[in-house]
Amino acid sequence: MTTDTTSKPLDARQRAMLEAMGITLWEAAVDTKKERFSDVDIDKLAINSIVNSAAQVPTPVAAPLPSQPVPTVASPPAAPRASTANATPPGAALQPLPQGIAQMDWLQLQATVSSCQACALCEGRKNTVFGTGQASTEPAQAPQADWLIVGEAPDENEDSQGEPFVGQAGQLLDNMLRAVVSNGKPLGRQSNVFIANVLKCRPPANRNPSPEELAMCQPYLQRQIALLQPKIIVAMGRFAVQSLLGSTEPLGKLRGRVHQMPSSAITTPVIVTYHPAYLLRNLPDKSKAWADLLLAMQTLQAPA
Repeated sequence: MTTDTTSKPLDARQRAMLEAMGITLWEAAVDTKKERFSDVDIDKLAINSIVNSAAQVPTPVAAPLPSQPVPTVASPPAAPRASTANATPPGAALQPLPQGIAQMDWLQLQATVSSCQACALCEGRKNTVFGTGQASTEPAQAPQADWLIVGEAPDENEDSQGEPFVGQAGQLLDNMLRAVVSNGKPLGRQSNVFIANVLKCRPPANRNPSPEELAMCQPYLQRQIALLQPKIIVAMGRFAVQSLLGSTEPLGKLRGRVHQMPSSAITTPVIVTYHPAYLLRNLPDKSKAWADLLLAMQTLQAPA
């Protein structure tokens, strides 16, 4: 018989009594070597704590059923499902892209996106993801925002909540924006920033968007930009870059420069950077994304 003594140290008298009873004692070895961390390691641990915060909790094992018969109980009503106000029934006929998008005001554009059935992505969505920012005093007018952040496509969380950049990638983006001070206050969703995606509906299983899907949603994004009139656009991820700049070059070659949208009346400078979801998997590139935000700030503050 053995006894674990790791929970509470035993004194000499207790040890002698247990050994006399034939009980073998053992204690776990303690490693007294202290591990030293560099600043880089600490930064990695901090990010990993965010990534690991969503770790699954073990599912408890159900107790065995009793042998005697159990009276039948009526099933409780089913829990309400997530909002599907913007969903389209599977198999429904698709509709052409609405006409007159370039003349719509902000409220009309938002309603049109909400009911869009121009491609098959509408069949699997729960909600369209139009964008988020400080609300305007006039519903028909776009919010006031100097910064426009453009992501790629909604993921499952964004599809459920109808808002872009939620979850871990959204937390990282919010932290990055708060570190940038513009006009004396940190940037944020409700402070001088509007956040949108290239696609307004989630691709199934979070797959990459197709060129046809990007083309369908491009008029919506272009009208958003025309109404917002931002002073700087930050394109996050390669599909945002493809939609805004029409370029398939790697992000590494497009970073560090100021771009313009081709063949467009929109002259807002565009800065290219990595998507926050990519940064969560590639921690060393965080410093590059921070440099891109600083470039955006410098470009915004430069004389016209």
